[in-house]
Amino acid sequence: MSDSDKKFILIVDDSSTNLSVLSQALKTAGYKVRVAVDGESAMAMLEKCALDQRKTPFPELILLDVQMPGINGFETCRQLKANPATRAIPVIFMTALADAQSKIEGLSLGAVDYITKPFEQEEVIARVNIHWRLKQLTDNLEQQVTERTGALQQAQVQVVQQEKLSALGQLVAGVAHEINNPLSFMVSNIAPAKEYLAEITELLSLYQKHYPEPASDIAIKIEEIDLDFVMEDFSHLLDSMRIGTERIKDISLALRNFARSDGDTATAIDLHETLDSTLLLLKHRLKNRGPRPAIEVIQNYGELPPIKCYPGPMNQVFMNLLANAIDALEDAWEKDQRSLKITINTEVLRESAIVRIADNGLGMAEEIQQHLFEPLFTTKGVGKGTGLGLSIAKQIVKDKHGGQLCCKSTADEGTEFAIELPMQV
Repeated sequence: MSDSDKKFILIVDDSSTNLSVLSQALKTAGYKVRVAVDGESAMAMLEKCALDQRKTPFPELILLDVQMPGINGFETCRQLKANPATRAIPVIFMTALADAQSKIEGLSLGAVDYITKPFEQEEVIARVNIHWRLKQLTDNLEQQVTERTGALQQAQVQVVQQEKLSALGQLVAGVAHEINNPLSFMVSNIAPAKEYLAEITELLSLYQKHYPEPASDIAIKIEEIDLDFVMEDFSHLLDSMRIGTERIKDISLALRNFARSDGDTATAIDLHETLDSTLLLLKHRLKNRGPRPAIEVIQNYGELPPIKCYPGPMNQVFMNLLANAIDALEDAWEKDQRSLKITINTEVLRESAIVRIADNGLGMAEEIQQHLFEPLFTTKGVGKGTGLGLSIAKQIVKDKHGGQLCCKSTADEGTEFAIELPMQV
């Protein structure tokens, strides 16, 4: 066994004889040993471990004498257990104090065992072996719990994501389908209506040519309705209806694109069209709302080839990031009425498509950014967020597309999310 693989035991005792005897016995038993002659030295050593655990790892176990100069063993143990970095290290007290009260005090401070002096080397080795093994089992159990908890959270996020996509897809597809029926009727009838208007206008012109002096009641009616204005404005009304139906058609197409059900099939798509469709669906939130001005969207699109990805899930990613950016800007407006802006940049970098979505909102503190992608973590108020959006988005980008979703934020300056998608999935 190499020296780096040996279990590290710290012995704290003011007796050089005890240190020498215990060190030799533990080294013979296969342990790596470090020693400290008092509580202050031990705490200083552990502080050094905390600064660089790769070079100086924390001990697996501490043998701690009770009666020492300076701070005694009880106080040293109290400080160890008060520090989150050293709280989990097992402590075995070594002392000549055999009364029950001393043992109770030591164990109540968090020690795992008590060895009475003078001690037998075999007993010390046996107790150290037992508690080292218990610590390993505890560490392994905690790691398994952490891994299982993480796996369970990921599974829950996947289920929620699939259910949300399925329910939203069905709803949006149904709405788009219902819109298409009356929309098709309107679109197909506007062109004939304009033709009929042109024919009626032509016929009225012929009447005016051949009967320049109509009957008095007809002349009165022509003047009442302002026939020339009606004929001209009627054409403008039909043009407005055509523009309106084209907008509805674009919205319907955006809904269909957003609700694409081919989530299990990778398809080469234009990410710019996907971004535009998402912005169209969010247009009502980008407009001015009461005293809040409209949110400016700057689209700096680079040259992107069609990217092979899963359209439905990617739509969800863009929708979540843009909606979050709008939320952040609304919060910023309430604080200081700043101008509101979202910037979208796209480019190809290192064989990957990069999409950056940035806002000039309030930004986030570092401690918040560290937990940003954790399931159920949210900074929004009750009823305003589930804490699953960013977690689902990262899972879609990383696990489903083999890409990366990163966040860069500066307090009071804004936040940028960068999506990196490999050119091939």
